Amino acid sequence: MKFGQWLQNHPHFLEQTYWLTHRVFTWLDPLIARLGYERMDRWLRGPEEWTKRIVFDCRMCGQCILHSTGMTCSMSCPKNLRNGPCGGVRANGHCEVFPDKPCVWVQAYNRSLEMPRYGDEILLIEPPVNRQLEGSSAWINMLTGQDKVVPKAWDQIEVIPIAEK
Repeated sequence: MKFGQWLQNHPHFLEQTYWLTHRVFTWLDPLIARLGYERMDRWLRGPEEWTKRIVFDCRMCGQCILHSTGMTCSMSCPKNLRNGPCGGVRANGHCEVFPDKPCVWVQAYNRSLEMPRYGDEILLIEPPVNRQLEGSSAWINMLTGQDKVVPKAWDQIEVIPIAEK
């Protein structure tokens, strides 16, 4: 088993690490702002990508939602699905596209059950990926609020909660 896979199979530890890292970045935000978000993005991008690729098979979407997906990168789904599995998940929980691999979303759900702080966030509907942020630091995008910006085409769509239908 790869090191990253072993870590992902211990989502509670990763959840605690995420929580601590989030607090550190939030605490450092005034300093980061003073140094400049663009400059800090350039400095952080490489180490962030390297670390996340090893641990999460990260695709550097720039809008990291690992804490909401059981510390499993949803973008590693062959279909890039951001809000749950496709209709082709096999009965054994494996991927429709790569039958020898487990479905990313089945893994995400199972791992989220082991996360007391953020585990319920897997039930949230995430906005579509803003492809303009690909390759940038998700931490910097979180600090600037860019990770919450909905792509232009999607801001025109009215979302009706299921309860109101």
